[in-house]
Amino acid sequence: MHIKAACLLHVPTLKMDLTGLNSKGRFLMVLCIVSYLYKSTAAEGSCKLKAKFNLRGYKEVEKKTVVIGGMFPVHQRLTDTDSNTTIAPESSDCEGFNFRTFRWAQTMLFALNEINSRDDILPFTELGYVIYDSCFTISKAVEGTLTFLTGQDEAVPNYRCGDGPPLSALVGAGGSDLSIATARILGLYYFPQMSYASSCSVLESRFQYPTFLRTIPSDEHQSVAMAKLVLHFGWTWVGTIAAEDDYGKYGIKRFKEVVEEAGVCISFSETLPKINNPEAMKRIVQSVLDSTAKIIVVFSSDVDLSPLVGELLRNNVTNRTWIASEAWVTSAAISHHPDILPVLGGTIGFAVKRADIPGLKEHLLSVTPYNDTLTEEFWGIVFNCTMNYKQVLRGMRRCTGEEILEKLSNTFTDVSQLRITYNVYKAVYAVAHALHNLEDCKPGSGPFENNTCADITKFEPWQLMYYLKNLRYTVPHTGEEIYFNNGDVDGFYEILNWQGDLEGRITYTHIGYYNSTAPTEERLIIHNGSIIWNNDILETPRSVCSERCQPGTRMGIRQGEPVCCFDCIPCADGEISNTTDARGCIQCDGDYWSNANHDTCVPKTIEFLDFTEPLGITLIAIAAFGALAAIVVAIILLMHLNTPLVNANDPLLSFSLLLGLVITFLCSIVFLGEPQMWSCMTSQVALAVGFALVLSSLMGKSALLMLRARAVKAVKVAMKAAKAAAAASEQSPDTAVIAPAIPQKNDIDPIHPRHQRAIMIVCTLIQAVGCTVWLILMPPHPVKNTAAQNIKIILECDPGNIIFICSIFAYDILLALLTFTFAFVARKLEDHFNEGKSVTFGMLVFFIVWISFVPAYLSTRGKFMVAVQIFAILASSFGLLACVFIPKCYVLLIKPERNKEELLIPRAKSRDTAASGSSASLATTSSSANANGTTVSTVSLDD
Repeated sequence: MHIKAACLLHVPTLKMDLTGLNSKGRFLMVLCIVSYLYKSTAAEGSCKLKAKFNLRGYKEVEKKTVVIGGMFPVHQRLTDTDSNTTIAPESSDCEGFNFRTFRWAQTMLFALNEINSRDDILPFTELGYVIYDSCFTISKAVEGTLTFLTGQDEAVPNYRCGDGPPLSALVGAGGSDLSIATARILGLYYFPQMSYASSCSVLESRFQYPTFLRTIPSDEHQSVAMAKLVLHFGWTWVGTIAAEDDYGKYGIKRFKEVVEEAGVCISFSETLPKINNPEAMKRIVQSVLDSTAKIIVVFSSDVDLSPLVGELLRNNVTNRTWIASEAWVTSAAISHHPDILPVLGGTIGFAVKRADIPGLKEHLLSVTPYNDTLTEEFWGIVFNCTMNYKQVLRGMRRCTGEEILEKLSNTFTDVSQLRITYNVYKAVYAVAHALHNLEDCKPGSGPFENNTCADITKFEPWQLMYYLKNLRYTVPHTGEEIYFNNGDVDGFYEILNWQGDLEGRITYTHIGYYNSTAPTEERLIIHNGSIIWNNDILETPRSVCSERCQPGTRMGIRQGEPVCCFDCIPCADGEISNTTDARGCIQCDGDYWSNANHDTCVPKTIEFLDFTEPLGITLIAIAAFGALAAIVVAIILLMHLNTPLVNANDPLLSFSLLLGLVITFLCSIVFLGEPQMWSCMTSQVALAVGFALVLSSLMGKSALLMLRARAVKAVKVAMKAAKAAAAASEQSPDTAVIAPAIPQKNDIDPIHPRHQRAIMIVCTLIQAVGCTVWLILMPPHPVKNTAAQNIKIILECDPGNIIFICSIFAYDILLALLTFTFAFVARKLEDHFNEGKSVTFGMLVFFIVWISFVPAYLSTRGKFMVAVQIFAILASSFGLLACVFIPKCYVLLIKPERNKEELLIPRAKSRDTAASGSSASLATTSSSANANGTTVSTVSLDD
């Protein structure tokens, strides 16, 4: 028990200090060590290799000081394997040789050879390499990473087997998905990884990927640049296609965030599967065809996009503009596809920096099929031959090894677009410069603990990581200065346009650039005039779900559809929108109204009935004529003042009536022009008082005529009684009947002119007093009427108080009704000249005019309302003037023989056929009685 306890105490720590132990202690310690070593050997004997990886690539580590790892997706996919588990599974092989990525691998070899031959970089160090093919799959990338870290063909996780040259860094591993997987493993050991093509923005996290660096910009810059490109051309309706990996997922996600924040809508969003899926390709192509979006943003590698391109060609999908990410914009596998120009011509994409690398093409042309299996496979594919003896026996042509690569024209030998290739070149040089700085460290001034330096022959990965993070170097041949900002480089992209040449092939035309370090407004520079769109169109295509709403309309969102799909709804009257795609309309201020296009508020039209316009001039002329006519009538009456006709019914009332008509005629003129305070007060008051004077004068005349008519009627009743008495006297001769006297004018007038004048004065004064109170308390005043008509400001007179104006004109109506009643009673008073008839007809005209005025007035607005009011004033005034005075003027001027006293005496109508003409005769006959000498006078009257 004591021995076991001592072993448990000392052996696990492996910290043995024998000098501090006595002989017994030393014996126990040796015993424990022997036991421990025995158990360790037994444990090692129980270790079992779980799988042997099938990796292909390049390896040269013998007699090298430092080893740099590399990983390139030379093949596109894994071969299909039997999923049957009845036999031991084997590591999958790869297929789909990619000339472009094979060139990347050869570029790393070229860069290492170039560095080893230089004296200014690592002059005392020879760089070796271990390069694996990741087959564009995560599993192969992980296999390669584990094998590289182990240091031997069999991967032993967490162990470094062998004592060869130290591992420095891994250049790779191609796509973002691959680098994410390898970076998680390498980060555990703080082992540097320098990527040349993994641009996924998720790799920016130093917490998750502490040792990841790259010479390609982060997709954060590219996604923003793509969004700015879409906004630059005003596209608001786009489709998106992304690869089913982190590169596509995160790239398109960031793009959507930026454009949707700016108001752009996504028509459709599709995902490219990582494995070949024809049904998925057909579905994506159908989405493209069904969508009205003309712009399609694709975040994918050329490998993932190739199946979709084939389906697009089969469906002849044209009239679309494709926005390409850097992973496929310069891919010959896409752009050199036969008949690709009608489908992808006009594509705009972002490409990383391009450079020329002297000597690289010569290196590429110098490869031979005898170096390794990858080169052998490449050679057989390029020249359609084989170096496999079994395949030769099957009939394939044998490769001689003398075939000439210079005669080929394919992606491998094409060095015109060295972009990712240039990134590989920069990545290798970055590791080399970091190693050079590590080797060049002066003891005592080093960056590590106690100012120590790392040994180039046995340094730790974290020590090299220090130099990589603080690295700043200049790339050979190009002069570009490289430094890492938290593991990333600045975002600089060249913008390319796919244009066709004379032979119908795609050329990459430079049309601008994007620089993330420039000021915000200068980051995206595009030369629009250099762009040729799909089908050789020079005009920028439009891609909107709905056409933009022009000023004068507003956007009406369609329910259940994206915000970019809307209807343009015209602004209502009085509202405007003066911007494109306005969300709502703006209400114009009170004195303003929308113009015809509803894009500007304009001052409302000021409307009033002006003196100078034709209608105003016409009304003035008619009013002046009416006033002049009334004055002429007054003159005629003055000229015949002493005649019976003029004196028949108080001439003073006739002159007051004419004065009132002159007032009404002239007050209508005051209604014209722009309303002022004085004009509003004058027009309304003059009209009310003028009509009160006219109607009270007519009422005084009508009252007398009515009383005369009643007197005549009384005489007629008396005559009937006398006639009856005469008939009775014939039967009784002793009875004497005395006939009533003939009624004279002065005998039947119960009121005198002074009474008529009193009626006229009192009635007029009542109206004048009411108008005075009206003017004092709430006088009429000018107002701007903006409610009657939207597009106009009507200048009119506000009566001040509706009760006052109704009371004032109700009084005039009362006078008119009384006048009409009196005149109607006296309408049958005389035969030759009956003024009662004239007044009756005049009042009928008056009522007809004003009854017609009410609906006409209420149905009009603005200046025509004033015109209707003036017309009613003039028409009623002319009606009264004509009906009352034309008969008199006719007698005075045309028939003066009728202007006699006896013809104007009121009398009853006679039906005596013996009378001459149509006049009723008052005959007086005297008879002498015979019996008692009594004389009886009789008056013969027929009713």
